[in-house]
Amino acid sequence: MPPEYKAKILAGRPRFEAMAKERYGVSINPGPFGFNSRPALIGEKIAESQSLLHAYHDAVMAAYWQNAVDIGRIENLADIAESVGINRNDFLNALSAETYAKAVDQDILFARQNGLNGVPALVFENRYLVSGAQSAAALRQVVDEILANPSV
Repeated sequence: MPPEYKAKILAGRPRFEAMAKERYGVSINPGPFGFNSRPALIGEKIAESQSLLHAYHDAVMAAYWQNAVDIGRIENLADIAESVGINRNDFLNALSAETYAKAVDQDILFARQNGLNGVPALVFENRYLVSGAQSAAALRQVVDEILANPSV
């Protein structure tokens, strides 16, 4: 990771922590910085295949942002997967399955092709990009625009 990118992220942390506390009543206690997130992304695809995407995603986010868990470690991801109802051994085996890795690669390619570089980045109807943390009002505006101008 380029040092200037890391510095930018770290410089924004106090604002992010204050916003989380102010808007959502959540205290931030993040895990380590600069880990490999690919296994966690593959884990999302595995969870999605079992209709457990939201539970897994929420558990990973809470583990990292509130409990300082290193989600770059496979064993920690397996613990999280198991906690939401995914069979641990199946999860560990699926982490190396080409199908899930290809799905993550497709998501990364889509993001690059569409200039997605903020977190979060939401794409509505394959037409509207909302990048970065936005208010509910901003998201409602996008939905209203979609409803007013449905795609053909």
